[in-house]
Amino acid sequence: IVASTYRISTRTHPRGIARVPTAATRAKLRVAAQASLSHQHAARGTSICVVHSVDSYLRKLNRQFSGVDVTTDVLAFPANGQDGHLGDVIISAERAVQSAVRGGHETSGELQLLTVHGALHLLGHDHGTPEERVRMWQAQAEIMAQLGISDLAPTAS
Repeated sequence: IVASTYRISTRTHPRGIARVPTAATRAKLRVAAQASLSHQHAARGTSICVVHSVDSYLRKLNRQFSGVDVTTDVLAFPANGQDGHLGDVIISAERAVQSAVRGGHETSGELQLLTVHGALHLLGHDHGTPEERVRMWQAQAEIMAQLGISDLAPTAS
């Protein structure tokens, strides 16, 4: 078995409120984060933490750090880069379920899309201008295709 070039961790927060994802789901989140880092040629040893959470926590973070008092599906918090840690991707599992139901696809695919989206933000992508959006959506689509998921539209957040 070849060791991964990247260090991907998953956790659940807040404990006791957010449901802990299955081992299979956590593995898919790690694979999505690894694919994102690889696609963008991140340095060996780079790490990301993917946090499985709930709407209320993302709303709190969005209000605290962006001044926007609404929930969202994914937030990315860059780290200071010490020890190769790029940052944290925090996903609302509740939003992922809702989006999957609306889109008629698997929740695990939606969670992977949100992981890719958040990882791309940590890697410097944004979608504030039309040009940035095109570049980010293209990278997202390429990574999702590498994961074997090509029927999900990019997230709008």
